[in-house]
Amino acid sequence: MSPVSQTSPTPWSFRRRFAVSMAAVAVILMIALRGAWPYILHMAATARPHAPDMALWSGLSLPIKLHILGALSALVVGAVLMTQRKGRLFHRTAGWVWVALVGLVAGSSLFITSLNHGRWSILHLFTAWTLIALPLGVLWAKRHNVARHRRFMMGLFYGGFAVNMLIAFIPGRTMWNLLFG
Repeated sequence: MSPVSQTSPTPWSFRRRFAVSMAAVAVILMIALRGAWPYILHMAATARPHAPDMALWSGLSLPIKLHILGALSALVVGAVLMTQRKGRLFHRTAGWVWVALVGLVAGSSLFITSLNHGRWSILHLFTAWTLIALPLGVLWAKRHNVARHRRFMMGLFYGGFAVNMLIAFIPGRTMWNLLFG
């Protein structure tokens, strides 16, 4: 009788995890935007790109301004981090800056409730995930578990920022109105 193999299951590849995550995001967006699709499609069809609408910007609340500026800054710092060698002083220093910026973005989103008449919306699930995943990514770096650290931080960067940039530019939302509305 041959011994039973005790192999552990292979971890999911980044592509597979990303695809599953994107499917979950699509479901959340479909639920969050139910009933609004005709309006969204009409706005997309009549879009006209322009310089940022500074009158609209000046009327935004402080949490929204912090959210936008933090997200754009985190996108730039994160892109630089993805292209630089890991583990060096620059990576650690810029990584802490990125963590602070992502914390600002997630924290400020807790005060952005206009989509759901003063209450959190289903989109705040992304905030909750960020507030869980960000400290875990830092924890894995502190414990020198590079694979988990990389997985969490890349997931937050690519998933969080790629997905949230798409969400931010849905016709009718603030970023859309700033640049296309």
